[in-house]
Amino acid sequence: MANNSNRILIPIIPLSRGSVLLPGVTHRIPIQDRSDIPALLTAIYADVAASKRDGATVVAGCVPLCSPLLSPEGQKLLEDSEDRVRNTARQLSNPGHVKLETDLFAYGTTVKITGIQGKRQNEIRLLVEGVQRFRIERFTQFKPFVQCEVTILSEEVIDAADSNAQALFRQLKQVSTELLTLVRLSSILPRGSLGISPLLAMRIQSFVVRKEFEEAGILADFMTNIVDSSFEEKLQILAAIDVKSRVQLVLDILQRQVDGMKGKVKITSFTSTNMPTNLDITNLPQQQRDALLKKGMGNFFGSGNGSGKGNGEDGELDEIQELKQRLDEAGLSAEAKKVADKELKRLAKMNPAQAEYNVARTYLETLAEIPWSKKTEDNLGTDTLTKARKQLDDDHYGLEKIKKRLLEYLAVLRLKQAITVELDVEIKKLEENTSAQIRDDQAKKDDSQIDADLAKIQVLRSKKSVDKSPILLLVGPPGTGKTSLAKSVATALGRKFHRISLGGVRDEAEIRGHRRTYVAAMPGVIVNGLKKVGVSNPVFLLDEIDKVGGANFHGDPSAAMLEVLDPEQNHSFVDHYVNIPLDLSKVLFIATANSLETIPPPLLDRMETIQLSGYTTLEKRHIATRHLIPKQITANALSASDIHIPEQTLDTIITSYTFESGVRNLEREIGSVCRYKAVEYADSRDSKEPKKYNPTVLNEDIETILGIPRYDDELAEKSAVPGIVTGLVAYSNTSQGSILFIEVADMPGSGRVQLTGKLGDVLKESVEVALTWVKAHAFDLGLTQSHETDIMANRSIHVHCPAGAMPKDGPSAGLAHTVALVSLFSGRIVEPSLAMTGEVSLRGRVLPVGGIKEKLIGALRAGVKTVLVPKGNRKDTMDLPEEVKKGLEIVYIDNIWQALRRIWPTVDWVVDSMIESRL
Repeated sequence: MANNSNRILIPIIPLSRGSVLLPGVTHRIPIQDRSDIPALLTAIYADVAASKRDGATVVAGCVPLCSPLLSPEGQKLLEDSEDRVRNTARQLSNPGHVKLETDLFAYGTTVKITGIQGKRQNEIRLLVEGVQRFRIERFTQFKPFVQCEVTILSEEVIDAADSNAQALFRQLKQVSTELLTLVRLSSILPRGSLGISPLLAMRIQSFVVRKEFEEAGILADFMTNIVDSSFEEKLQILAAIDVKSRVQLVLDILQRQVDGMKGKVKITSFTSTNMPTNLDITNLPQQQRDALLKKGMGNFFGSGNGSGKGNGEDGELDEIQELKQRLDEAGLSAEAKKVADKELKRLAKMNPAQAEYNVARTYLETLAEIPWSKKTEDNLGTDTLTKARKQLDDDHYGLEKIKKRLLEYLAVLRLKQAITVELDVEIKKLEENTSAQIRDDQAKKDDSQIDADLAKIQVLRSKKSVDKSPILLLVGPPGTGKTSLAKSVATALGRKFHRISLGGVRDEAEIRGHRRTYVAAMPGVIVNGLKKVGVSNPVFLLDEIDKVGGANFHGDPSAAMLEVLDPEQNHSFVDHYVNIPLDLSKVLFIATANSLETIPPPLLDRMETIQLSGYTTLEKRHIATRHLIPKQITANALSASDIHIPEQTLDTIITSYTFESGVRNLEREIGSVCRYKAVEYADSRDSKEPKKYNPTVLNEDIETILGIPRYDDELAEKSAVPGIVTGLVAYSNTSQGSILFIEVADMPGSGRVQLTGKLGDVLKESVEVALTWVKAHAFDLGLTQSHETDIMANRSIHVHCPAGAMPKDGPSAGLAHTVALVSLFSGRIVEPSLAMTGEVSLRGRVLPVGGIKEKLIGALRAGVKTVLVPKGNRKDTMDLPEEVKKGLEIVYIDNIWQALRRIWPTVDWVVDSMIESRL
């Protein structure tokens, strides 16, 4: 029998009429118009805070109300509690729903208070979970809430040798399974007669099958909450301390429910081919109905002649066992296996109807889907480098630097693999020798040799190289092939590829996942990517990493990327949802960005930056011929024989209709040409005059197809005027370069300087420095008759940079401003095909600037022939495309005097060498 010696003092929450709470069941108690519950909660949590107890322990008890319809048999189960409870209940001062003429039941359930639900005041519910039965002994308090001394009734331990109890338990499981099967087979009642869906019925059935004989009382309580039973029957079950009596009560209710459903079930289909469909069994005899249901249930669950797995105890495919099998096959790490085993045990004991059941199940499914040890073998044969080089060359024209770096990575992987194979052979040989020595009785006398061999094995294992994949960052303007390059790398390696778009990510949880305590929690993009590819060593493309959001109230996504992209940390990356270290060191991360300015320095430090400059005209021509034109021909339903774009026509499209570093706009213009020719080709076919169609796109046809040329780069034909100089500019937002005209004009005045063209502060200061240098050396330049003459005494100047709506700033126009002033004051012209860049100091030195590659590529595209570049930028011109090196004459200068001699070589500079020697 129950142990009655455990007495405690607990607060009591009277339940509303018709409600009964059993152990293992979650219940929601309305708080509206209940003055006792707020006072009770205040006292409980004040006591918890004072005694520092665990707030998750049992802290209250729920007691139902008596029913005047309780049967005599039920009254006998109350064990003479009527007088004790009735007399004390009448002393209550109306706590909520308990009225003066109403008695509390003598039995109740201790509960854990798990939370409060609801947003509106009239919808707020107190969430409690039943734990154990108790019997009220005496009342100690009535206001502001009821408090009682109760006896905790521990669950009776049933004798396993009791054959009668064993038979009752087996019958309880059988009838419970049959009832839930009827719910799943029911077609005329979409959510079953129990108000539950077939899917939930399947999970509850799995829960029932897992119950053991020792849990007979728990199963009886659980099924009481599932079936349709009266309030009086639930009160009898709550008061049934004897487990056998309780099981018998629940069994009678279940059998009544099953008998009622069998007459209503309409079997619509069976998996067996020899069974009738759409069979109404309502009017069949009971014996035939039972036989049909039994056969139908067997076919429904795949038993009998089907899959060999029946329902119930005959071997229904258990969700827990299936999940356990998937986890075993996933190759979890030691730590992950420990967590998974713990969660599996917790899931097996959990009620499938609980909300936490799906949370735990989803978490375990996520663990099973993560590739902990599965990986793809790299294509690292003797011809690996040759194949990879060919793959990269076929997919991309140019980009020599990035191709070189990727080939280096492949070569290192190949050498590491060879070293690992040699070490594995040596380790295996030593292990075999050590095992032989241990088996040999004579060798046991000399343990020192065995210890030496074991130590050597340990050293050799430590020498095995750990593969730490590099973190590459491709930086360049849009349309230069950064994303497609990452795909080519995956193809060359034979690895799986996954793209993660980071543009606009503002929440740290998108990177590191949500913690499981949140509703609808899920892993981050890294773990989801691993689940999708199914291997631990894919190629991940982190696209647009420069557009990741900064710190906000959702966290800092860029800071969350640090652990992902740090080779020293990502072998133990922790996603908040998984909460187990994951090894990301085998993942090859390739990030792309248009600019480095918005990437935080700590994050940029983790990556190996590789710059992709814009394409030259020659490179665009090759890319268009090999990739873009064939692609657009296919996209516009043409064939190679239906259209031909000569090289001269293609060059016109490139130079006159596109002005970009990449090739996206070029592809659009080629698409426009293909669509124009597709219309002509379709017209010729429809008119049955194919000879009139000319597949060749002539140069003079381009203006008709694409309109008036948008860009004019024929600088050599422009007339030169004193005071106008061609400068160079690089746009940081698009990483492309261009030319910039500097125009200076003078007029009568008193030395005023006017600046226009939306110039920034740095550019204005460059003008001031240039003017100061020219005024200081006006006599040496031959602009004045003496050192004392002020060249600006009777004039004013106006400095302007065209494209006035575009903001301009930076120090790189200092040299151009100086030369423009000298040109204006001396009346000498500067050839338009000569451009220059560089910052100047007051002493006349030309200092290095940034963006040299982009500026020189833009200069070649604009038709410039000669470029003056600071000598300090010589290193930046080493990896220029070969076309740029051949198409431009690059002159390196140290000071302004060298620039003047190169621009005007016929001028006899008398004192410049003496002044230059002091710089």
